[in-house]
Amino acid sequence: MKRTTWLQDRRMQKFRDVLSRWERKELSAMEAGELLGCSERQFRRYRRRYEEEGLAGLVDRRLGKASLRRVPVDKLVWMLGEYRTHHLGWNVKHFHEHIRQQHGFRWGYTWTKTQLHTAGLVERTARRGAHRRKRPRKPCEGLMLHQDGSRFAWLSGAPELDLIVTMDDATSTIYSAFLVEEEGTVSTFRGLLEVFTAKGLAASLYTDRGSHYFYTAKAGEAVDKSRLTQVGRALGRLGIEHIAAYSPEARGRSERMFGTLQDRLPKELKLAGIYDIDAANRFIREVYLPAHNARFAKPPQIAESGFVAADAAMLAEILCVEVERVVGRDNTVSHNGRRLQLPASPLRAHYVKACVKVREYPDGTLAVFHGPRWISLRRRGGGASRPDRGQPDAVLATVKAWPGGGRVCGERVATASLDGACARRPGACAGRDEETALGSNKETDWKRTEAHQVSPSLMQVPTRRGVHRFQTGRVDLTAKRTNDVLRKPDNLTSYRQCPLSRVPIEQG
Repeated sequence: MKRTTWLQDRRMQKFRDVLSRWERKELSAMEAGELLGCSERQFRRYRRRYEEEGLAGLVDRRLGKASLRRVPVDKLVWMLGEYRTHHLGWNVKHFHEHIRQQHGFRWGYTWTKTQLHTAGLVERTARRGAHRRKRPRKPCEGLMLHQDGSRFAWLSGAPELDLIVTMDDATSTIYSAFLVEEEGTVSTFRGLLEVFTAKGLAASLYTDRGSHYFYTAKAGEAVDKSRLTQVGRALGRLGIEHIAAYSPEARGRSERMFGTLQDRLPKELKLAGIYDIDAANRFIREVYLPAHNARFAKPPQIAESGFVAADAAMLAEILCVEVERVVGRDNTVSHNGRRLQLPASPLRAHYVKACVKVREYPDGTLAVFHGPRWISLRRRGGGASRPDRGQPDAVLATVKAWPGGGRVCGERVATASLDGACARRPGACAGRDEETALGSNKETDWKRTEAHQVSPSLMQVPTRRGVHRFQTGRVDLTAKRTNDVLRKPDNLTSYRQCPLSRVPIEQG
């Protein structure tokens, strides 16, 4: 039974009941009209038509007539054909927004959905589950960011990729979104660097318990915040609170956003004819995100921003993978299965057994730091370079600051490594960076000189050394040592400096 027929039957039955009460003088004509939802005059019309035609006189005379607002048949056929041909699989809301924007379609969403349901092109959605209370949003932007990755077939005909999204909790605005082959530490730093550089530092970051975010000793248990990952170290240095979610429902806001992205973004990429990652990331950044945020972003409760401005150079040095390494005897360090050769530097003879830090930036660049000074740089697809080239002022300032930096080359003054600290605790200083060197016999000295390609001006220093390990003051170069072959390593070689005017500086 159709809904219209059922309503007509109910209307006739109610009219007979009211009419019988009016005939028994239990109701006046005005009261009868109020019960039927019409005026007194309309009740008298119904009564007259019922007496003349019976129940047929009560039928709504608008039924069977075409509505003046009815959509033309050709427009209906065009809409259904457009969906079958170009937008099959799109949800009704997305399809309706697209044809209104691109083709000037002026009919409503409910009518469009009804026609697609009637034609069998779209399935009716299942009934929603029980009501759950949502966590209220943060009052203003910058108080909490969501970051997560979703693995999906974002590009037509390509394997599944990860979409890394960084979103604001207060407004659901997506600040950063890009495709990568696999989610990890580098992709996390890339997303955070994009957001922090453009907007500033946030108060907190809400993520899942992935291994690149947190360390979990046992699956299902709480995360161990005392054992920081690379992401935890960087966020700790920036003063950003890192919050772990223990269920997908806890991150419902970002999970629902991924549902929208999985439904809309692949279709937009296919419609634009994009099938590679670089073009897709450019399309997402320049075309899709502005339209998405204009459609789905919510206004914050408070117009003020919670972001704190930060220096971009500082962010680049913190939001990167940082590991400590000890330089090998061949002046190389190991990182991710590769050997990085450290270039020669005029600041010291070598970096053997020195403790250095290797930083890997989101763009693939590798940099080696000795303390605060970087000594080697290797860009993706390029060779190693020495950062102090083309910076003679910085090199001279560093040389002047070193012990014995301004002395004549022939004076050979030995200086204690740590101003007596190593003399009191020699075992604690063994194996450190500046105070460590190779064997001190003549053969080893000559080989080391050749390996590091010391300039002729530095070669004027005699290779034979007769300095006690922790001896200070002027040295007698004519003293004879009895242990020329097997003797204690001399770690004062790196402090021998020539006059600043004789240090070879390569201009960039």
